[in-house]
Amino acid sequence: MIYTMTFNPSIDYMVTVDHFQLGEVNRTTSEYLLPGGKGINVSIVLNNLGIESTVFGFIAGFTGQEIKERVEKDFNIKTDFIDVHNGYSRINFKMKSDKESEVNGNGPLITEVHLQQLYDQFKHLKEGDVLVLSGSIPKCVSNDIYYQIMKKLSHKGIEIVVDATGELLMKVLENGPFLIKPNNHELEEMFHVKLSGLDDIVKYAKKLQDMGAKNVLVSMAGDGALFICQNGKVYFSEAPKGTVKNSVGAGDSMVAGFIAGYVQTHDYVNAFKMGVATGSASAFSDNLATKEEVEELFKNVQEVVYEY
Repeated sequence: MIYTMTFNPSIDYMVTVDHFQLGEVNRTTSEYLLPGGKGINVSIVLNNLGIESTVFGFIAGFTGQEIKERVEKDFNIKTDFIDVHNGYSRINFKMKSDKESEVNGNGPLITEVHLQQLYDQFKHLKEGDVLVLSGSIPKCVSNDIYYQIMKKLSHKGIEIVVDATGELLMKVLENGPFLIKPNNHELEEMFHVKLSGLDDIVKYAKKLQDMGAKNVLVSMAGDGALFICQNGKVYFSEAPKGTVKNSVGAGDSMVAGFIAGYVQTHDYVNAFKMGVATGSASAFSDNLATKEEVEELFKNVQEVVYEY
């Protein structure tokens, strides 16, 4: 079974405004609501690809109930949320205009009692399951929380995927995550360097592998993707051709595609290609990737062994 964890899910209020004017009354030309959060995005894309998953996370208030209902009813995905009763799940406002802007909320207060409830949920996971720890965490939670989760699960034989940045990611490496997915800009931030080409990206991605990650998937937007594989090889794929319509969720979709490819075939190269196709399909769509969109792009994804 696949499980995704979103510490701070949201209702994403997406609007389009023609030529937004600061300090003036502006009217939307389109608007819609979606359940948000990186782990939720991963589960939605997995569902679109025909793969079941369960969503973990913390919710609160009427917005939390709306998130739960939308995930379950709109996408037919099983949830096992913990209701924390301390505040409200956040509403994130995202506006497309001449420039894209967003305002993100803080979310509810998560206490040690709630974290223990989460650890109790994880006791039911078993060998061979996949757990995705994805996204940022609220300020009320320690930035070693992913490390603590992995430490508690280290004896269970679970494949853990971590899609996070900075210290949140660096702290988990010693626990040997199955897969991590930084992008090239996050690599620069983590190592305080300026990357000048593929060789540099490979060099620092390999450092993450040396520090404990089994597999490292690096997204580079229009410049393609790199995969530092557990088998010792480095694979590169150019980005598929298409018009980028929406960058939100593309990285989550790449993670979902990789997981889908891996659980279906246990072949790393197939998983990498599925990740590239799925991330690109979401970028080329107004919404998250569909199975048909992914299958069409997958035909054109070509991987090469990158000689470093």
